[in-house]
Amino acid sequence: MIDATPLLRAFARYRLNALSTLDPTESQRRTLLRLVHRARGTKFGRDHGFSRIGDVAGFQEMVPLRTFEDFWATYWDDPFPNLIDLTWPGRIPFFALTSGTTSGTSKYIPVSREMVRSNQRAAADLMTFHLRAKPQSRVLAGKSFMLGGSTRLVEEAPGVRSGDLSGIMAANVPWYARSRYFPPPDLALLEDWEEKVARLAEQSRRETIRLIGGTTSWLLLFLDTVLSDAKEATLAAVYPDLDLLVHGGVSFTPYRARIEQICAGSSTDLREVYPASEGFIAMADAGPDDGLRLSLDNGIFFEFVPVADLGSSSPRRHWIKTVEENIEYAVVVTTCAGLWSYLIGDTIRFVDRAAARIVVTGRTTQMLSAFGEHLVVSELDRAMALACQAAGRTMLDYAVGAIVPGEGRPQGHHVVVVEFEESAEAFDPDRFIGLVDKALQDDNDDYRAHRSGDFGVARPRLVMGRAGMFAAWMKRRGKLGGQNKVPRIITEPALLADLTAHAEGFPGRR
Repeated sequence: MIDATPLLRAFARYRLNALSTLDPTESQRRTLLRLVHRARGTKFGRDHGFSRIGDVAGFQEMVPLRTFEDFWATYWDDPFPNLIDLTWPGRIPFFALTSGTTSGTSKYIPVSREMVRSNQRAAADLMTFHLRAKPQSRVLAGKSFMLGGSTRLVEEAPGVRSGDLSGIMAANVPWYARSRYFPPPDLALLEDWEEKVARLAEQSRRETIRLIGGTTSWLLLFLDTVLSDAKEATLAAVYPDLDLLVHGGVSFTPYRARIEQICAGSSTDLREVYPASEGFIAMADAGPDDGLRLSLDNGIFFEFVPVADLGSSSPRRHWIKTVEENIEYAVVVTTCAGLWSYLIGDTIRFVDRAAARIVVTGRTTQMLSAFGEHLVVSELDRAMALACQAAGRTMLDYAVGAIVPGEGRPQGHHVVVVEFEESAEAFDPDRFIGLVDKALQDDNDDYRAHRSGDFGVARPRLVMGRAGMFAAWMKRRGKLGGQNKVPRIITEPALLADLTAHAEGFPGRR
């Protein structure tokens, strides 16, 4: 296979020069006005006076914040799947099915051809940042392995298809890149996740794999399968040519220790991305602890609403010009697929405003506050990572819920369900859960107040399962696969009880 990396290097030099002179404020202002101009003739554009909008303030005055449910009820439900000139010009050719992480209910997110190209440009930017970090990389001298769900798309109407976003992107791989794409169609179409992983693990070892990408949790599950089958300890022994490992979809923090262990002894570049069904939001352009750089010139206009304002009749709406560091914001997007001031459900913090770098802190619907403790996912991730480091354990996955006071139970408590890689030998579960408890108290004033003196809320309870426990639970619920995610926070009592019972009854439980 001809190494196309030199061509990529030429593009990377051009793109890095452009990014070095990019003005975040001006870039976002131009992006918004181009989107408004493009959609002025749509039903949405006419309804909201797009022909009269000339600046960000005017847009925010004319276009209110909306959720998926708002768009579905007002614009998309009746004509679905034929969305023509409604919120974006022309016919929407694709719909990305969300994974339903929190609610369990899938949503059909419009994906225009402009959004397909936006995602492709974001992938090129990712390669650009990789080459800046690893100038000697030969990332296009072999195949790029994208670990996702089935690429099978459902025809909803003539010219309109729906499915996993990975399937949509696979269907739109440029002709010149198809020979470099893995897996081949027969494997990509497989819907049985266990069969797919087994066959991918076997066949990928016969290929020259230069790049692997996927949702972090399922990526780790796959890589452990590959190593087990090959009877090897590190990726360097299985994929000696691997240049780039792309991970995203969930926080890297709980999985970092294990993935870094797997990559030990190689020069593989670990690079985090923040993709969403609504668009490619951000990616790592620097080191692993420097945050993710927003994609500001790629067909998406960003707004940021302080989490404290959610539900307010007049929430404050910031954009890149007015945001501040270290404030938790809900992410709002306006896109080239016809989403306008759309709440995507994620929360972030700016860690470097000048460079437009963020960290993802959780979901607007994922806060654990059964007792007023207001725990968010980023706090739980840090607590679990610190406890694992102190206890010398490698965590594969976890979820947290709460048991409220009831008859014969005067105190409520939290339940931490965790899957470790190692056996339970020489492990003190009381010490581990104590470390988690202390880390949460150090990080969250509300949690500390409720835990004070063991009076308001009792100490968390730890439930452990052996490796494979979470995958088996997801399979039983029909959610096994690369586009689904283990819920970090479980607020439904029945779902928490189901997981706890599953973990406690899982064969070989420690």
